[in-house]
Amino acid sequence: MSPAVLLSRRTRAMRLLLVAVFVLMGLRLVQVQEFGHQHYAALSSAQLTQTVTVPPVRGGIYDRNGEVLAETVTRQTVVADPRIIKNPASVAAALAPVLGQSADTLRSLLTEPNGFVYLAHRVPDSVAATVTKLGLNGINLVPESQRVVPVGLLAQPVVGTVGWNGAGTSGIEYQYQSSLAGKPGTTDVLESPDGVTLPSGDRSTPAEPGTGLELTLDESVQYVAEQALASEILASHATAGTAVIMDVKTGDILAMANLTADKSSGSTAAPSTTPATLTAQLAATPNTSGPTLVAQSDTLPAGVSEAPSNSAVTQVYEPGSVFKLVTFSAALADNVVTPTTPLTVPAALPMGKYTFHDAEEHGTETMTPTQILAQSSNIGTIEVAEGLGESRLLNQISALGFGKPTGLGIPGESEGLVPGASQWTGTSIGSTPIGQDDAVTAQQVLDAYNAVANGGVFVSPRLIRARVAADGTVTGTAASSSHRVIDPTTNAELTAMLESVVSTGTGPEAQIDGYTVAGKTGTAQIPDPDHLGYIPGAYIGSFAGFAPAQDPVLSAIVVLDHPTPIYGGAVAAPVFSTIMAYALHHYGIPTTAAATTAASNTAVGGTGSVTVPAGAVTEGP
Repeated sequence: MSPAVLLSRRTRAMRLLLVAVFVLMGLRLVQVQEFGHQHYAALSSAQLTQTVTVPPVRGGIYDRNGEVLAETVTRQTVVADPRIIKNPASVAAALAPVLGQSADTLRSLLTEPNGFVYLAHRVPDSVAATVTKLGLNGINLVPESQRVVPVGLLAQPVVGTVGWNGAGTSGIEYQYQSSLAGKPGTTDVLESPDGVTLPSGDRSTPAEPGTGLELTLDESVQYVAEQALASEILASHATAGTAVIMDVKTGDILAMANLTADKSSGSTAAPSTTPATLTAQLAATPNTSGPTLVAQSDTLPAGVSEAPSNSAVTQVYEPGSVFKLVTFSAALADNVVTPTTPLTVPAALPMGKYTFHDAEEHGTETMTPTQILAQSSNIGTIEVAEGLGESRLLNQISALGFGKPTGLGIPGESEGLVPGASQWTGTSIGSTPIGQDDAVTAQQVLDAYNAVANGGVFVSPRLIRARVAADGTVTGTAASSSHRVIDPTTNAELTAMLESVVSTGTGPEAQIDGYTVAGKTGTAQIPDPDHLGYIPGAYIGSFAGFAPAQDPVLSAIVVLDHPTPIYGGAVAAPVFSTIMAYALHHYGIPTTAAATTAASNTAVGGTGSVTVPAGAVTEGP
């Protein structure tokens, strides 16, 4: 074969090979551009993209009138991508004075082997604007939620708190965490190698906002309750206090105040406002139709602070004489006595190794059950209980809700401690009817008195009035459950007896000008946690009741821990009067035709001159 022919064949073969190569390259190019571009684009994007969690907007918490108790706002959080920061030291030096952090701390964060680090959470808008103006490569802002409380710490033990991570840590914030929180979303942050933010397209999953809650609380009534309670805590040198007010028919809790004396403040000055002066101030305020806002923020006096928990349902105590409601309601219902049955009440009542006394010494007297309740005679109450018997007394304790959950479901709520028949001793028929041995919560006591106010029908308390969707749609919650616990005839008799407590008995300080009031005082000894018996000189003073007595609308309870003077009629009843008087006017409740004139509040802020009779082993009025 000639060289020319051989060259020609080689040339053709080379051309065919080149054609084949170009065809293959073309096919590969088509494959990459038309079929594989998404895969390679994803690989490229993955090297420059960080997926960031977008927190949802937490649902707000509102009072019954729509006033904000807690809400979530969006703040900017400063983040960094250390992989594309060329000079961490200079970036840290520039950010340090803006973020209020040390340059060393920031430099450490900016050198982490990570593509996404937090530098500062939820900075003020002015700080976010300054960070943007710096134009630092690798430094970005991402939105993050922050919980704010426009009313300060008002009702904090009820509303609760939110932790640094946006999750509820106490109160309603914790109880309803799942619905308030919502569901987080995601978004991609895409940057060029030099830190320039690039369009990332639609690569996000939107967050689902949480569902808000409308509480039954009324911000104005809550404010007045806290102010009146705080004033009395200071005036009586009490260590803590609780006040709750309810709508009789619905069981809605309108205010739930839980305060504690702040011993760390070192404040020993007398309060500038007492329940009496606060009542006068409120009375001087022109009344308007509908709910009227008293204050926008919590301004407790020095020396008093919000309690660490919702004491009205988490703290138990021996109720003392307010518990006599149980004994008399059962005795009247079972015809053991009538309101006017004459009973012989001796000066003392021996029972086993104990001797029961009344708060004030007296000789043998003839008293009716109405007088016994009005004067809070322990001996007379025990005699009524002996005629009633253990079984019927225990049944009534259970029927009125003691030893059971209230249904509020508040975190840390106590059911109380009610000894059953197997735990009774020889003196239980003496101690239990007058409010010893049992341990209850303030809310349980109020629930029982509210049942009397409601015509003998027990209605479960309620704190959640409605749910509020992100679009503002409000959906009401179910009405409180109810059931009869006292027959109408007995309930009417009992109401009249409770009126006598306020009009002629131990509770005149609970009177409200223009309205009739029914209720009961209580002064309970505090058990010694380390020894059998009680702490000498340590008492809890309380008052529970409702108004107007003839057609009740509101019920309330006030409890003071370690007050001086010790008697509930002297320290708790005036606070009840102040809160109830404001609430009645606040809701436009007509005055009562046969109303009494309010007594003076001279007992408020007493000096502790009231003493316990020697040898007394039970609480006073």
